[in-house]
Order: sequence, then structure tokens, then C-alpha cells
Amino acid sequence: MNPQKYSLTFACYNQVDYTRQCIDSMVRTGLDLGRVVAVDNGSTDDTRAYLRSLPLGGVILNQGNLGCGVAWNQGALAQQAEWTVVMNNDVLVSAGWIENLIDTAERHGLKMISPAMVEGKLDYDFDAFAAETSIKMKDALRVGSCHAVCVAIHQSVWMEIGYFQPVPKLLGFEDTMFFNQAEQAGIAVGTTGASWLHHYGSVTQTAMKQEKGLTAKDSLANRYNYRLLRQSWLERKLKKRARNQRQKAWREAEVARYGMSLHGQREHGGFVWV
Repeated sequence: MNPQKYSLTFACYNQVDYTRQCIDSMVRTGLDLGRVVAVDNGSTDDTRAYLRSLPLGGVILNQGNLGCGVAWNQGALAQQAEWTVVMNNDVLVSAGWIENLIDTAERHGLKMISPAMVEGKLDYDFDAFAAETSIKMKDALRVGSCHAVCVAIHQSVWMEIGYFQPVPKLLGFEDTMFFNQAEQAGIAVGTTGASWLHHYGSVTQTAMKQEKGLTAKDSLANRYNYRLLRQSWLERKLKKRARNQRQKAWREAEVARYGMSLHGQREHGGFVWV
């Protein structure tokens, strides 16, 4: 695939060890770092020095934590391409992941697409797992669902619904609002088993909660952010129920066919499919 076809961007706030692992996985799988734009939201550890040492396509250094929405927009606009991959920095990518991701989207007419993933501890051979599983589950596709851990967005989406809400205080609610706008606009989205990543699990948000004295169960975002969706209580409840039913049906169908699903968690040294 022509590297000019896509660009990648991620936001980071401290947690340099995870950013380093993410970049190392990109290098190991042959990805051109010139297609990556990193946006730092005011890190105070070694993140900035590390980013400056890399041959990235761009490094944007914000004076403070402007939130994911602002950072993702900055990265997407800094290096525009037909496809922009917006992703977390606490992930590992696998061989052929981006080619498989975009190829699947184009073959199925999707404008936003996410890879399958395993979340939790890296206590298994992810490279070997992804190499086998991306072939085994290449035909598995959840049309109508994607996630913000990693999502490839076609340029037509920006033109249709715009970019992420650039409001720092949303603190993680930006993706919910963006996906809601995409749903309202009828934009085709999906998640594919042809592409896999490992996600350590919201490392940055966990650290930010600790900074604010919050517990793991607390939410960073304002409890009333849901009002921005302009949906009634009943509408939100019905939509959530429908999403849960679809996810259950997908999981059951995938486990019945493949013995696994597109979303796994590592627990007690094994996989739990959710």
C-alpha cells in the first residue's frame, strides 16, 4: 500500500514507556514513521525528548493538556491523507494491520473501521497470536460498530460531519459524540478480524484519575456530558440495550464459528471473549 494513502496520529500525556512500546511495534512491523504525527498534551516525563528523537512525520507540543479531541484534530490536520488512523498510544500493532484495516474498509464500503483487539496484560506472544488470528478471522466483520482505541477515518467523514469536538473538559467524551454524529449521518462503520492490536487498557486516563484523586470506577468526564447528545433518557436506554444485544449476538456468532471473538481480555493467563 502506498504510504501516502494514510496518516496516523495519537495523543500522549506522560506514560513514555507505553508510547515507546507502541512506536517499537510500528518499527518492528515495517510502518513508515514518517506517516505518524504525535501530539503531546503537556507531558512532564521524558515523552517530549523521546518524540523529538524519532523520524516522525510531525511532533506537536501543546503547553497543557488540551484533551483528546483537540490533539486528534491537530494530528489529523497536520498530515492530511485519504485515510487517517486515530489511535491510543498504549497499544501494540501487528504485521499488516494497517493494510488489512484499510483494504477491508474499501472492499466493504466502510468509511470508518477499527481493528479487533485484546486488552489487558501482555503475558502472551502477541505477534504470533496476531499473525495466526488475522488470517483465521479475516472474514469476521462487525458492520455498525467501531471503537476509539484505534479507528481509521476516511477523508469524506471529515467533510460530512467535521472533526472531533475541541473541548478539553470533555475528557474522553469526544469519541462518543463523534461516533454519535457518524451514526446520525448514516456513515458506514465496522470492526474487522483481519487486523489486530493489543491494548493495555486506558493507561493515560487511569493516570489522570490518579492525579485528580479519583478511583478507577470514577469517570473523568463530567457526569452530565450525555446531555450534549440531545437524547432523551428513554432514547439513550433503548440505544444502549440495542448495542448490548448486537454485541452479544456478534460475540456468540464469532465464538461459535472461530472459537473466539473480535474483542478479547487477558484474565488469569488466558483469553476471555467479550
